[in-house]
Formats: sequence, C-alpha cells, structure tokens
Amino acid sequence: MTVGTAPHLTAASAIDIFARRHRFHPLEALPWLAAVGAYFIFPGYLALGAQVLATILFGMSLDLSMGYAGIVTLGHAAFFGTGAYVAGFLAVGGWHEPISGLFIAAAAAAAVGFVSGAVVLRARGLTLLMLTLVVATMLYEAANKATKLTGGADGLSGMVVDPVLGFRFDLFGKTAYCYSLAVLLACWLIARCIVHSPFGRSLTGIRENEARMNAIGSPVFLRRLTIYTIGAAFAGVSGALIAQTTQFVGLTTLDFNRSGSILIMLIMGGLGRLYGAFIGVPIYMILQDRFAAIDPSYWLFWIGLMLVLIVVFAPGGACGLADRLLRARRGRG
Repeated sequence: MTVGTAPHLTAASAIDIFARRHRFHPLEALPWLAAVGAYFIFPGYLALGAQVLATILFGMSLDLSMGYAGIVTLGHAAFFGTGAYVAGFLAVGGWHEPISGLFIAAAAAAAVGFVSGAVVLRARGLTLLMLTLVVATMLYEAANKATKLTGGADGLSGMVVDPVLGFRFDLFGKTAYCYSLAVLLACWLIARCIVHSPFGRSLTGIRENEARMNAIGSPVFLRRLTIYTIGAAFAGVSGALIAQTTQFVGLTTLDFNRSGSILIMLIMGGLGRLYGAFIGVPIYMILQDRFAAIDPSYWLFWIGLMLVLIVVFAPGGACGLADRLLRARRGRG
C-alpha cells in the first residue's frame, strides 16, 4: 500500500510546490505600493518616473532570457530600439492610437528576436555574446544610414500620439506615468506566470545544466528561442513606451550603452529573480543622478566602483542580499 501510493504522493507534492510558487506573497506588493506612493509624493518627477517604469520593463525582459535561460547578451537594445522606432513610425505615419501601437511594436521586436535568435542561439559563450552585439550594431548602423526614414543622428520627431482611454499626455507626465505603470503591471503578471510555470522551471534547468536537459529529452534550443523571442517582445514594448511618452526616438535606443547599462542595472538588482529590475533600475538611475551632480566628468567611475562592490560582497545583487538576510534571520529564529 505504501509503495503503491508513493508516486501519487510525490506527484501531489510537486503540484503543491508549483501551486505555492504561483501564490502571491505580500512582499510582492511593495514595488507597486512604492510606485503608487511616488505618484503622490513626487508629482514634479512623474515624467522621469514614467521612463524609470519603462526601463524596469526593459530590465525584466532581459532577465527573462539571461537570468532564467542563461542567454548572455550584449545586444538587447536591438529589440528595445526596434519597438521604439516602430512606435515612432506609426505615430508619424498616421497611426496615433497608443495601445495598438504597443502590440505592433511588440510583434516587430519579437520577429527580430525570433529571426536573429534562430541564428545566434546556435552559438555558445563568447561567440554568442559577440553575435548579439553584432545584431544590435547592424540595426544601429541601418537606422543611422536610413536618414530619410529615421532622422539619423537627429532622431525621429513629429510624433503624434492620441490620448490613452481619453487621457491626454500632459507636460507633467501624469498620464505617461499611469500608462507606463499599467503596462508594466500587465507585463509583470505575464512574466510571473511564465517563470513559475513548468516551462519557466525548465528554463532554469537549461541555465544550470544544459547537457542534462538535453539528455532527458527537453527541446533546449526551441525553449531558448521561445524565451528569447518573448524577452524581445517585452523589450519592444518598453522601447515603444519610451517613444510614445517622450514622442521622440533617437539612435541611442539602439546603441551599446543601452544594452550595457541595463545589464549593470540588472546585476545590481539581481539576475534570475524577476524583481531585480525593480530594484536595480531605480538604484542605478538615482546613483547616476547623484554621482553626475558630484562629479560630472567621472561619474561612470563611481558607478563602476559600486558594481565591483556589489559583485564582491553581494554577488546575487540586492535581491540576493535580501534573501541571505532573511535566511539568516530565520536561522536565528
């Protein structure tokens, strides 16, 4: 009897584990409470806050492919810039409705992610890293060359974006902030379902031991390509958000600094935790503002020093440090 029920008990335990992972923890409400509070506490910085929220989405998109599937990339800005330019082309060309523009931008970025991923994901290690950088550089140079279409170094201007559900984009950034927050929440819910699903757990297995996942018959390449495409779509939404709320698109949406900066932000917050971007992006942007005010010429040195200290003393980023503190507290209790 005991032997016969053991598999049933094991399956039931596994189902219970997955069910617990899907349950919302009270701590998960903190970022959203902070975002709502910021709307009322800092009314003069809502335009900047909208960019912070869109950048958090960009960081979360990178976390899906890099933090969970272990796809190391230095060209994630390719998808961000694709979404930004597509949203810009739509707004300039007469398609002024913003929400549908987000979906179109996401589809375009996903297409770029799927096509490029089908090629670059066959490589590993340093080769993969360089190929992702090459893809972003090619798109950057294409946008720079097509001056009549993209505006080149001057950027794409003249965008007209309709009100969102009747709310116009104002100079104070109130609509932009609420719009960005709503889109971020929707994308976070989707990402949360993905990472806590069996598919998401298989991505973690691929990241930790790809050979073993191949040995048990898991379609490793297909799953890596799938999450790479999903991450590209989220990055495209992020770029489209920036374009719509600022009504301007420049070459900086595709440059290397964009890819490098978001990687630093994610490392600061913590890779593979879904919430790393919620911590790393505000920390980086606040530090950037403070260091630039103190030392305008060499503020990157202080950012670099901060990153080195995080890697040495908190290798899991802010989220990893918080986990260790919680475990230590439970151990003492």
